This record gives sequence, structure tokens and C-alpha cells, in this order.
Amino acid sequence: MDAQYDLVQSILLIRPNAEFAVRNMKIQWLDKKQTEPTDDEIAEAIIKFKAKQENDKAEAAAKKAAAEAKLTALGLTTEDLNALGLA
Repeated sequence: MDAQYDLVQSILLIRPNAEFAVRNMKIQWLDKKQTEPTDDEIAEAIIKFKAKQENDKAEAAAKKAAAEAKLTALGLTTEDLNALGLA
């Protein structure tokens, strides 16, 4: 992911459904209902967003490992799943 994507997702994390635009990493605040986040709020949100991304990756890896362990316990391999069109 790129920095602009991280910025947009981080703003949405702290201001759900906010109306704004980002061009060249500059925020144009369009929302009339929510206040524009401060630089400090955005910096904190970026840290939280990146931590969430890492956590999501770790959870996905753990689920994959658990599924592979179950397959092994059943005597199946990922190649078996591929042959069945399930992987």
C-alpha cells in the first residue's frame, strides 16, 4: 500500500463516512458535519491503521497454519486440495 492510501484509511478510521479529498498528500476537508482531524490525530490514526494491517496479516497467517495443520491431521496436503480444485 502507499502512503496516500494509508492516509485516507486512517482518516476514515477516526472520522467514519467523512467527506474529504486527498491530492498529493494534501487533505481538502469537505465535510460539514465532522471537524477536520488535527495532524496529531492523523499521525496517531496512521499508527493504529498500520498496526491493524499487521494484526490482520498475522491473523490470516495463523488461520492458514491452523487449516494446514487440520489437513495434515486428516492426511491431506495442499496438493490434494489443488487436485480437487479447493485451493
